[in-house]
Amino acid sequence: MSGHRPRKRFGQHFLHERGVIDRIVRTLAPRSGERVVEIGPGQGALTEALLDEVEHLDAVELDRDLIAELSSRWPAARLTLHPYDALEMDFTGLAGPDEPLRLTGNLPYNISTPLIFHLLETPHAIRDMHFMLQREVVERLTAEPGTRDWSRLSVMVQYHCRADFVFGVPPGAFTPPPQVHSAVVRLVPREAEPAAQDYARFVDLVRQAFSQRRKAVRNSLKSRLATEQMRGAGVDPGLRPDQLTVADYVALANITT
Repeated sequence: MSGHRPRKRFGQHFLHERGVIDRIVRTLAPRSGERVVEIGPGQGALTEALLDEVEHLDAVELDRDLIAELSSRWPAARLTLHPYDALEMDFTGLAGPDEPLRLTGNLPYNISTPLIFHLLETPHAIRDMHFMLQREVVERLTAEPGTRDWSRLSVMVQYHCRADFVFGVPPGAFTPPPQVHSAVVRLVPREAEPAAQDYARFVDLVRQAFSQRRKAVRNSLKSRLATEQMRGAGVDPGLRPDQLTVADYVALANITT
C-alpha cells in the first residue's frame, strides 16, 4: 500500500518484515471458523497473511485513510473493519456464545498497556492474545517474582492470564523503525483466576505495595496490615514487593479490612 505517511499521533510503525509476519501467523495458528480480530491492521501486511489462513477477519482501525485503503483491497465478506478506538470498543460484541476471540496485532506503544487492561475486563470473551509490544513491556508482562522486571504490571496481568515471551523483533522490521526493540507476547486468560474476595481491594493493595517497591512490605503496607497478619497469611513481612507472588498478594488482600 502506498501514499500513507505513518502518523505520530497514532503511534504508527508499520510491520513489513515477512519473516516476522510469518512467524506471528505460525504462532497464532489460526483455523478457519475461529473469530480472529486484528487490532491496528495498519497497511495490511499481517492482515494479508492472516487472510491466507482464515475465511474472515475482523479488524479494528481508527485511521480513516487506512480504513479506506484496506476496504479497497478486501471486501467486507472477508475483512470487516471496525472504525473505533480500541480503548473504547466493546469487544464482547464480536465474540459468539461458544466462539471466544483470538486477538492479535502490532499495538501502538502509547496505548498497549491500557488496552491490555481494557481487554482483561472481559476475559471470558477472549481465548488468547498475541501482540507485538515494546520489548521492555513484554519483559515486565512475563517476568517472574524476585526478578528486576517483576512489577505491578506483572502482578495485575498474571492475575488474569498466563503470559509468555514468544520472540523478539528488531527495529528494522518496521517502517519507520522505532527507537526501541519489540517482542511478541502470548496472553491466555486463566480458566479460574486467583480468588481475590474483593478485586478492587486487591488492585489497591498491589498499587500501594509497588509505590514503595524498595521497602519491605511490613513498611509499605503497614497502614493496612500488621506484621503478624502478614505472617498469618503465609507472607514473609521482610520481603520487598517485587519478591511476592500473585498468590501472596491475593492472600494479603483477603485479610485486609
